[in-house]
Amino acid sequence: MCGISVSIALDRRQRQPCTPETRAELEAKLSKSLDLIAHRGPDAKGIWINDDASIGLAHNRLSINDLSPSGNQPHHSPSNKIHAVINGEIYDPADALRTTLSSPPHNYTFHSQTDTELVLALYSAYGAPGFLSHLRGEFSLVLYDEDTGKVILARDRFGIKPLFWTVHEGRLLVAAEAKAFLAMGWVPEWDVGAVVEGVWQVGERTLFRGVNKVAPGGWVEVGVDGGMVGGKYWDLEYADKREVETRSVEEMVLGVRERLIEAIRLRLRADVPIGIYLSGGIDSSLLAGIVTHLVRDEGIKMGNRDATSRICCFSIEFPGEKIFDESDIAERTANWLGVQILKKRVDETAMAENFADAAYHCEHHNMDLNTVGKFCLSTVPRDNGFKVVLTGEGSDEHFAGYSFFIPDMLREPDLAMPESALSKDPALREQLQERAQRDLDALLSSRAGAFNHRMGDAEAYRDVNDVRLLGWAQAWQPTLHMFTPWARERWAASSSAVAQANEMSPEAKEKIRTKWHPLHASQYLWSRSLLANNLLTCLGDRTEMAHSIEARPPFLDHVLSEYVNGLPPSVKLAYTPEEENLDRKGGMPWENRQNITKAFTEKWILREAGKPYITKELYERKKFPYVAPNRWPKDGPMHKKLREICTQEAVEELGFVDWDIVREALDNAFGEDADSLAFRVLLVVGGWVAIGQRFGVRRAELGA
Repeated sequence: MCGISVSIALDRRQRQPCTPETRAELEAKLSKSLDLIAHRGPDAKGIWINDDASIGLAHNRLSINDLSPSGNQPHHSPSNKIHAVINGEIYDPADALRTTLSSPPHNYTFHSQTDTELVLALYSAYGAPGFLSHLRGEFSLVLYDEDTGKVILARDRFGIKPLFWTVHEGRLLVAAEAKAFLAMGWVPEWDVGAVVEGVWQVGERTLFRGVNKVAPGGWVEVGVDGGMVGGKYWDLEYADKREVETRSVEEMVLGVRERLIEAIRLRLRADVPIGIYLSGGIDSSLLAGIVTHLVRDEGIKMGNRDATSRICCFSIEFPGEKIFDESDIAERTANWLGVQILKKRVDETAMAENFADAAYHCEHHNMDLNTVGKFCLSTVPRDNGFKVVLTGEGSDEHFAGYSFFIPDMLREPDLAMPESALSKDPALREQLQERAQRDLDALLSSRAGAFNHRMGDAEAYRDVNDVRLLGWAQAWQPTLHMFTPWARERWAASSSAVAQANEMSPEAKEKIRTKWHPLHASQYLWSRSLLANNLLTCLGDRTEMAHSIEARPPFLDHVLSEYVNGLPPSVKLAYTPEEENLDRKGGMPWENRQNITKAFTEKWILREAGKPYITKELYERKKFPYVAPNRWPKDGPMHKKLREICTQEAVEELGFVDWDIVREALDNAFGEDADSLAFRVLLVVGGWVAIGQRFGVRRAELGA
């Protein structure tokens, strides 16, 4: 993975020679921009500027494949007419793409063994946006074609790798992180509307006014006249709910297993050591189990290490927090596999010390300290000589691992499997649906400390076939009471659910209303909102790349996902009310043992596909989400840190947050009788303050 910073003159119709001073000024800005994101690529730094300084491409390199200087960027085509900076990994099974592109009629001459050079070759062969459909992996890129004058921006299918853009003084600025824009003269301002309505979690806006994301699976073309057009080259698709499944369950289980193994095998290719993030859950444990099988039984290299080198896993430990700490289970898994495990002990002091840095790197607020934990964990592989880790992100999205998918699973029968218990008994399904909705309401609002939006906006729900996930997703969005009177008044008539529904494409909403089962619609909504714009940032790219760690998530392999998305809902979230299922260990720390979620086995088909590679304990264990402790003592390190950050002066300098709410939260968020919601208020506001101060964000004002 790497860092990208790009500056493009929007109007390039009349090219004029530039002075040495103009060129030197642009180069200096790009260099300083790279310095601000040097953590993304500390191994090499490259800058290319065209003759009239209308185009400047800059790149920080984290060398993973082909460690020689030939892998440095920007990349240039053999004709020296196509230039690109690329962040990420492109996987080429059996070097099939490289072989095809170097043969007639393409005859592309490769100059390195880097995977990213495939981008230039594919563009030369298929043009834009056609070349993007051939890319398999996690990436973001900027490509400049001298012959056409066009610039192409693009991002991987799930949004694993970031790419932002803004316009400043007649130039389009593009970067892997918004902080890179600071060196280019950009002055940040809050996008208060995006914050209040929560649309930064769904669409292309961010917390910063005028700063946009390239959408997951999206591309943007910038013409010589500065015109920008774009679209999607890929989107999630699901089986038609009206079609009966004809495959056997055994065939589906084998199909998942084969594709998951292939996705992992592809991600073991590197010229540096590769490790594994291991928690107490099935996802990372399954990765570790399959990797162990591939290395020991098939002789596959894990990065540049062969089977004689010990497989290494990394896990987080919350000392003294038995409910939240999964490190003991992770250690039992490692011992069962015979692999090494290194733990990162993250206590309250570590949480407090790293809170502001984590917020700065994430560039958005979070309502849980799990992001700080991941930020701390990512120091461990770096300190032990690893640059690459495998991670389990994406499994819950594809295999229905979250309990809040259950109400949507129950909204309609699974017609793909008409003989299933819930399809044959509509009364039972409707009864369970009512209970599930009631249980989840209570779980999120009263026990989890989530933000309660009352989740009842009929307009928004009609737009997405009454899928309830639209409501559950608001639990991560601060409620209107936190904001200043002017902000509350301005957005009083708006609804975050409606605003977020409006950000979705008409094509997707039509499929949600007519084609997809509500469970699949729910999975789509989550994947295109919180997964892409929150989890893959604060629990993915930003907290890992802050320490120069490249993470590879095999569950987000699009070939695997396309197969899984074509499976019936009932094999993902299975109704299993047997007594042994009700007694499964795990679940959310605040769950009631009689909760309706106990009657379902989440990720059922993944458990079956992974059974040979995991322990019996994990096969039988209920999903336990990665969350951090949210109760801390009064006047302890966390309380002191948030008091230090959330001062009246600092909060009022934001311009859109009600100080009285924060003051009350500081009084109520700690101690034995702590209010969980008050604690989450402080985490969110503390994140805004940390970002605002480090970025120098202007105070938000009425009318802005």
